[in-house]
Amino acid sequence: MPFSPRRLLRRLRSMLPSAAPAAAAGEEEEEGERRPWEPPFDASQPAPPISYPITTLAALASRAYLSEAGNFHLPFNRASSSPRAAPLPPRRRILACHDFRGGYRDDAAPQGGHDPGAYALWHWHLIDVFVYFSHYLVTLPPPCWVNAAHLHGVKVLGTFITEWEKGAEICEEMLATEASAQMYAERLTELAAYLGFDGWLINIEVKLDIQFIDNLKEFINHLTKTMHAAVPGSLVIWYDAITIKGALDWQNKLNEYNKPFFDLCDGLFSNYTWKAKYPQESAVVAGERKYDVYMGIDVYGRNTFGGGQWNTNVALDLLKKDDVSAAIFAPGWVYETKQPPNFRTAQNRWWGLVQESWGVLQSYPKQLPFYSDFDQGHGYQVSIEGVKVYGAPWDNISCQSFQPMLKYAGDRGLQTVINFEDEPYSGGNCVTVKGSLQQNEIFSEQLFNGGLSMEGESVYVFYSVKADERSGLGLSLDLSSGNNESSSILIADDTAAFTRKKQHRKYGSYVKADKAEPHTPVHQNWVVYKATIQPSAGFTLTGINIVCTMKTTSGTDPETDGDGSSEAGANRSLHYHASLGHVSIRNTEETEFPPARSWVTEGDYISWSNGSDESKLASLKISWELENKQQAPFMKYNVYVEKLTADSNAKAPRIFLGVAQRTSLLCI
Repeated sequence: MPFSPRRLLRRLRSMLPSAAPAAAAGEEEEEGERRPWEPPFDASQPAPPISYPITTLAALASRAYLSEAGNFHLPFNRASSSPRAAPLPPRRRILACHDFRGGYRDDAAPQGGHDPGAYALWHWHLIDVFVYFSHYLVTLPPPCWVNAAHLHGVKVLGTFITEWEKGAEICEEMLATEASAQMYAERLTELAAYLGFDGWLINIEVKLDIQFIDNLKEFINHLTKTMHAAVPGSLVIWYDAITIKGALDWQNKLNEYNKPFFDLCDGLFSNYTWKAKYPQESAVVAGERKYDVYMGIDVYGRNTFGGGQWNTNVALDLLKKDDVSAAIFAPGWVYETKQPPNFRTAQNRWWGLVQESWGVLQSYPKQLPFYSDFDQGHGYQVSIEGVKVYGAPWDNISCQSFQPMLKYAGDRGLQTVINFEDEPYSGGNCVTVKGSLQQNEIFSEQLFNGGLSMEGESVYVFYSVKADERSGLGLSLDLSSGNNESSSILIADDTAAFTRKKQHRKYGSYVKADKAEPHTPVHQNWVVYKATIQPSAGFTLTGINIVCTMKTTSGTDPETDGDGSSEAGANRSLHYHASLGHVSIRNTEETEFPPARSWVTEGDYISWSNGSDESKLASLKISWELENKQQAPFMKYNVYVEKLTADSNAKAPRIFLGVAQRTSLLCI
């Protein structure tokens, strides 16, 4: 959900004494050749926050980007999530390399924008490492990508790239001495550690005189060591371009010409024009580190094995057989080439091919509390606990909630979809199951592939449902133990609708969900349910599923006996339509928000100006923290502006402004 001066002015129109002004001329700049950070951009001046790269060695060396006094945008570019300290798993992995329209597009606004069709990823369960790529010297990942990736257990790397003649000049300056090579490595480490991402892709795509190679190796070595010390679990990945001889000669595999670089860092991203035998040859050279070899696949298909595009899975199938890792370059091809019928459908279908080839790589939830409203970080409206608070298009990848692991279903009779059309329970969308369902059928689809250890104590499950009269919706939780025991708990408000069906034997136990008392009035026909379960100690929650069936109603079809048991009635397809708004699993019933007196709130850069219609324009930066300096346990804050009234006892009307992340900071 974005913050923007334009929207704030509209909101303030009815709340300031003189009403709010119209937006200033030129506020929405036409897209052209000049990028926002190019001259006359002055990073020290207050302005709508942006994410931007570092384009010169001098700027990198000066630490100017990290100057809080000299860079107003700096705090807005710190990720609100922590780096992923856990090491990569000892298996083949998928690295996804962003490369979308040169970088820094809609995602360059840390507080979001107004394009619900902006490019984003939501198949994080199929990715281990995400690289934010552009052709600028130092590509710093916008915090929205870091926040969304870290939420799902995915590491995020920035890019350091030198190319063409200018790139060769940069390398010669950077590698002039061992000390300078180390200094620039340290500057990169400082950036990653401060901004909260997990490391670097290093792409030296120039020819160099052999005299610079030793210092190049020291640059990689020092960067890897300092990154590991500053950010546990961090990665430095080397791109296959320059060789140990200084030649710009892509090898398309790991061999003696690039292995000296590989030995100094955490992995190799091979060029993408490899042959069928190259992955296996690379695995032999890598030995025990074969999973650190990421064979490149260009989704655009430029001389890539298998042809990329809709045949990307051909290369993935081979890499799976040879048991090495994959680096998928430019998955934004689906968006940029406008694959039919629309971006969301095409993206789901394309990543569905990846899942069919390699399966699911991430698992969540892994800890409590767990919450997901399935928000994809864009939409046409925003709701909070069943109440619509905003009704305009928006995008902000930082607002992504845990994404359900829905499989691409094609033209299946019953569809599970992300629904942006109906008013959601929370965020910008909900999960909807719709289509044809037989009277005696129970339909189930996995939402999350968990890995949460249960401690044998009570666990509280909350979820919200909006359904038509005949459509029943519940959740099932899959449990397993170290003794290969498995069980499944079905949770529903009407468990009888499920136990009457022949498929009910697949569930080990049933728990009735009761209506929960909402904190605020819930509209839009959403109903919140609560259930308490007490799984045995030693079990692990391995799956959360949405479960659907047809209910028995007073208008039962005369061909059935009321429970769908007659053969004719059981096989009859009926219309099903139900939505799931959110899922919350926690080990406490309530989460208390600290009272107002516990918070310290500050406003900086406050300025007022006159609008064109005798109204006032306000601009400021707001920050807040708990008085005791402790980290508040909230992933995001919903921010409102209230109109002061003469009656101090009257409830002040408030208008929703947007969402801020855990950084407790916003600019309006």
